[in-house]
Amino acid sequence: MGFVKEFRDFAFKGNVLDLAVGVIIGGAFGKIVSSLVEDVITPLLLNPALKAAGAENISMLSWNGVTYGNFISAVISFLCIAIVLFWIIKGANKVVKREEAAPAGPTAEQQLLTEIRDLLKSKNNI
Repeated sequence: MGFVKEFRDFAFKGNVLDLAVGVIIGGAFGKIVSSLVEDVITPLLLNPALKAAGAENISMLSWNGVTYGNFISAVISFLCIAIVLFWIIKGANKVVKREEAAPAGPTAEQQLLTEIRDLLKSKNNI
């Protein structure tokens, strides 16, 4: 098998294409979630909370050259993004209800046993 044919078979398999689409959509979705956190949630909820706590400029906090405020800011941003993703996924799961697979019908052996049982019942009732 030639190199080109092997590469074509690999590159155009469904799994590789599905993965590529997932990465692209994931990047776009990441931008949406980041914008929601940075442009909506932070100004509406986080900034007033930080002002009330007296820490409006949390990223500027430092001690002996160690800017621990940046770390705290990154942790808060991560938690906000995680909560938003949790809400989005929870909402999507409610909208798209997974249908359970219908139970399979009885096997041929089970049907035969049922017929035998019914015949025995009918003979005993006579």
